[in-house]
Amino acid sequence: MLKGKVFKYGENVDTDAIIPARYLNVSEPCELAKHCMEDIDLEFVSKVNSGDIIVATSNFGCGSSREHAPIAIKASGVSCVIAKSFARIFFRNSINIGLPLLECGDAVDNTNNGDILEVDLSDGRIKNLNTGKEFTAETYPDFMSELISAGGLIEYTKKKLEKE
Repeated sequence: MLKGKVFKYGENVDTDAIIPARYLNVSEPCELAKHCMEDIDLEFVSKVNSGDIIVATSNFGCGSSREHAPIAIKASGVSCVIAKSFARIFFRNSINIGLPLLECGDAVDNTNNGDILEVDLSDGRIKNLNTGKEFTAETYPDFMSELISAGGLIEYTKKKLEKE
């Protein structure tokens, strides 16, 4: 079960807004996290806490195919991102690094910045604790749930190889 404060953004939040291109020479997650969202929300880094949740409208993560964007989000402490839709490559990159994403338009439309959400990835349930409203996102297929639970594709692969 995930629980955190919402940071809400609009549509077409691109990878340059998530992690500005001027920081792409950095590869350490903790360094990327220091600049996460800074071009659209200067206070994000100072206010985000472990477990918090990003909520956005449509086409979140559009732009370039860099993995730096989901890495910066995850390293900042965000537990998941909920949006009406995601750019395909951002979605795949996020799963590969173990950052859960949920598509749920009703939750987006009924959530405000600062609300507290409780999210159960196993059944896709999202509850806004401020309003009491509940929403359901589509759940992941088993293999994707395993990737996310393991912490991403690399960790999943390591665990599989250790078992052999």
